Amino acid sequence: MQIIKFHFCLIAFFTISIVSSQSKKYSIHTITFYNFENLFDTINDPNKNDDEWTPVGAQHWTREKYNQKLKNLSRVISEIGTPENSNAPTLIGCSEVENRGVLEDLITQEKIAGYDYGIIHFDSPDQRGIDVALLYQKKYFRPTSFSNIPLLIYKNKSVIQENNNEDLGDVEVKIDKNRVFTRDQLLVSGFLENEEIHIIINHWPSRSGGEKASSPYREVAGKLNRKIIDSLQQINPLAKVITMGDLNDGPFNKSIKIGLGAKAKKSEVSEFGVYNPFEEMAEKGMGTLAFRDSWDIFDQIILTRTFIKPDFSSYEFWKAGIFNKPYLIQTSGKYKGYPLRNSLSEAGFSDHFPVYIYLIREKL
Repeated sequence: MQIIKFHFCLIAFFTISIVSSQSKKYSIHTITFYNFENLFDTINDPNKNDDEWTPVGAQHWTREKYNQKLKNLSRVISEIGTPENSNAPTLIGCSEVENRGVLEDLITQEKIAGYDYGIIHFDSPDQRGIDVALLYQKKYFRPTSFSNIPLLIYKNKSVIQENNNEDLGDVEVKIDKNRVFTRDQLLVSGFLENEEIHIIINHWPSRSGGEKASSPYREVAGKLNRKIIDSLQQINPLAKVITMGDLNDGPFNKSIKIGLGAKAKKSEVSEFGVYNPFEEMAEKGMGTLAFRDSWDIFDQIILTRTFIKPDFSSYEFWKAGIFNKPYLIQTSGKYKGYPLRNSLSEAGFSDHFPVYIYLIREKL
């Protein structure tokens, strides 16, 4: 009889636990990064390297193609994170945008106009004339400060020149005329509802000239990223920081593993360290872009340890994903199976798949 009572109590305990777990409700936000792949308007800007992205340029970039591109991107944005979250992404880090104007055109597209996105964008000194930016739903995120932090790198040298941002501290000064002009790193601080978070948007130097030869440039980018995070943690040891972008390196490369110090497992993340949920996906052969039939994850979202506490009393990391729906995939030709990119015959989506994470918090 005592054994029967014990079994009954055990069953009752687990039943109560399950009901209690199921009764919990959570607030959820989708955070995404998307390389828009050459989101240029059709206007020839004499101050931009955009000659090919005009109706008479090499890409034959017409108003019709541009409008279709905007429509395509807005469709993707409206669907990222579903069905777990019916709301479109709260925060969208983006790269390869020509100017603020193309973002203004994008956020007024029918599929996403109702989300009332705000824009944070700076022109960068990139040779191709492309920038990074942040789109945010004004209803849920209130920016309090933002700055573009230059990535100062030089041919044949992996150095950073002095940065005027006092929060970043003193950096070694080396004068050289062979600067490689690339994208700035965009730092945005603000409140996600009532919680302060910091976001860094990146588009690190390309692999032009080969992966090995260009790796030092990205390693410097990773170190600058780490320095920004350190400066925020010095002000507040509990600072919540998300860094995201097209890093032009996979999760295993030096720029991320050493420069940024990212870890693949939550248990390995030190007090002020960062966690990269996309490394595990890369180990499984998943990818956000392909080159010569080889897949890699250049697009990543990496978080400080403060986002991976297990109690969900504040907004914390739940899970990550790559948005690679069938309509985003090339179905024929040389690049069959690759992301459906722009071509002379059509305005595609992008040569990258977007990535996303969920932040969740238990409702009281």
